[in-house]
Amino acid sequence: MQQKQLTIELRTKTGTGVSRRLRIADMVPGVVYGKGLDPVTVSVKSRDLQEAISGAGGQNNLITLIGGGSLDQNIAIVVDIQRDPIKRTLKHVDLHRINPNEKLRVTVPVVLVGTAIGVKEGGLLDLAHHELHIECLPGNIPDCITIDVSDLKIAHSIHVGEIPLTEGITLLDQPKIPVVSVLGRAKEDAPAA
Repeated sequence: MQQKQLTIELRTKTGTGVSRRLRIADMVPGVVYGKGLDPVTVSVKSRDLQEAISGAGGQNNLITLIGGGSLDQNIAIVVDIQRDPIKRTLKHVDLHRINPNEKLRVTVPVVLVGTAIGVKEGGLLDLAHHELHIECLPGNIPDCITIDVSDLKIAHSIHVGEIPLTEGITLLDQPKIPVVSVLGRAKEDAPAA
């Protein structure tokens, strides 16, 4: 998991007008909250936030907060980002201050590797779940969950409970849910002459 830094500024004024002025100045309004912490309103530079969530980990990157008084050097993770529906510019960010020694729940993308036997035989690969929910210590958050589909045949699936994980990571999704399948009909053998 990548460790990033994000400079934050405390803000005392809130409201639509204040948020609008911040966005015009290329700043993103936000809130930092966490266990035993009253929500703190902050603002961050849009470019700095984009950098903090860039890379393979995305929103799961661990972020060291710089500045912000008592929040200085605390570790946080991005919980939610609101974007403009048309321009896709950042409108608001929610940061969750975390304890590196306590487990947390995050969503991690699924990445498939290999070419399924069933696809070579004419089947169609169906990825039913692009993300999975996991629980682990912040330092163990994987960038993605990799699933090898090389041995997957037509009409077969890989379920949540069959996914190999590194120690310390627990999948929270139901074990019997299919994650990836190969759709199609198995070829019937020609009748013997």
